[in-house]
Amino acid sequence: MKKKEISIDAYGLRLLDELQRDSRQTIQQLAERVGLSATPCWKRIREMEEAGVIRGYTALVDREQVGLGLSVLVEVNLGQHSEDLVQRFERAVQVCPHIVGCVSTTGQSDYVLTVHCSGIQRYEQLLHETLFKLPGVTHLRSSIVLKEVKAQTPLVLAGEGAAPRRRVRKAG
Repeated sequence: MKKKEISIDAYGLRLLDELQRDSRQTIQQLAERVGLSATPCWKRIREMEEAGVIRGYTALVDREQVGLGLSVLVEVNLGQHSEDLVQRFERAVQVCPHIVGCVSTTGQSDYVLTVHCSGIQRYEQLLHETLFKLPGVTHLRSSIVLKEVKAQTPLVLAGEGAAPRRRVRKAG
């Protein structure tokens, strides 16, 4: 499938800012806030969805209120780094619902996982039943999160320190 490029201009950035702030807004509300009429606003949003700039919409849930009060950062080292082993490890991580984040890193660990669960006993169970059994794992180092000082999902799109404007390829 041939990809097309879209350009994200100031209106697109404002739309993205507004959607990050509250994605439940109507097209009319979004259009009013960014200074467009409804049809061009809807077209820009659809174009950004098709290009993968907007990957989806979700609700932010307070994990403590749903019984997931323990958050753990887990540093992981693999014994080897063959393409097959790395792919198997990453696939296993993707299907584990308690692992809500996974980044490949430089430094002392190969990966850092974010795990949310109900408490320390449940985490110990996850260690033995899941984390120790992930493909290729030779070492885990757990850090219990004492307090979240900042947990923010919106990306900085406008103003100082913002991402530079760029063209995005879209399927088409």
